[in-house]
Amino acid sequence: MDFTMEDTQNAAPEAHQASKLAPSAQRTDTQSVTKRYVNDPTASASSQRSYVEAGWKLMQLMLSPSPGISAFPNADGNLLSWTATIVGPTETPYENLTLKLSFSFPNNYPYAPPTVLFKTPIYHPNVDFSGRICLDILKDKWSAVYNVQSVLLSLQSLLGEPNNASPLNGQAAELWDSNPEEFKRHVLARHRDIEDDE
Repeated sequence: MDFTMEDTQNAAPEAHQASKLAPSAQRTDTQSVTKRYVNDPTASASSQRSYVEAGWKLMQLMLSPSPGISAFPNADGNLLSWTATIVGPTETPYENLTLKLSFSFPNNYPYAPPTVLFKTPIYHPNVDFSGRICLDILKDKWSAVYNVQSVLLSLQSLLGEPNNASPLNGQAAELWDSNPEEFKRHVLARHRDIEDDE
């Protein structure tokens, strides 16, 4: 049986809904891209394993979506490069804001963490102005049992509970603790919706 991103007739309603969130993902046939890459004699064994693992993680994410998060490979068909979306959690300064991220999986994935960056400008104690994130599971606490969904859920949680003990943005950490209204003004001033191709 050939499972494709475009086959929504037999898919769970949540998977169909998730496919609407990222139109570029609808053009990606995960299984055929994975087969094509795995059968490429120029690809290293570790790259092939990373591709298979990324394809598997995509299927897991589509079959058990979580509210407020989504992720899909980029339209170029490269399963090692994804775009993700987080909707800001309720009762946080990011409530209902849509935040886009990029995932870049290394050749030794899942044994090394993906590089994850916020593409949407964000004001947060644990994110610098380049979009780099300070989150332990993306660094020394990474484990091969983590998947894209667990990373996105951790990031969604971080939006409401920053780690002010090790901030990348000291001013944001200070405002988070001392002046929530001013912090929220900075969040809204920095946020800007971006297109998928940015």
